[in-house]
Amino acid sequence: MARKSPPMDSKKADRIIADARAEKARREKTYRERALKLFPWICARCGREFSGKRLRELTVHHKDHNHDNNPPDGSNWELLCLFCHDNEHARYVEQDSLEPLPREETKPSTSYKAFASLESLLKGKK
Repeated sequence: MARKSPPMDSKKADRIIADARAEKARREKTYRERALKLFPWICARCGREFSGKRLRELTVHHKDHNHDNNPPDGSNWELLCLFCHDNEHARYVEQDSLEPLPREETKPSTSYKAFASLESLLKGKK
């Protein structure tokens, strides 16, 4: 029988979520600001240009999908609009789901060979 863990205090859960969001925002702010200084404000996929209030629609995409890989030269980043960024991640998830799972090497469960004597049976039928 599975043990139920005690319910989490809602204040503790709120604090954990707030801390995670703050950390994400802090991390994004640093590389986003650098990316906007390094690259033209154009979506690398569709070519739309951004400025003013619409600049918030331009996102930083990590080419290797590792948000902690932020080299100072920006070689792991590209600026994508919200739509192209969503599309890129959807393609990544789809590709990930289509890759075959690794198979374990297994020995046959039986030594019976259904067609072992087929050749000898067919020799006299020509």
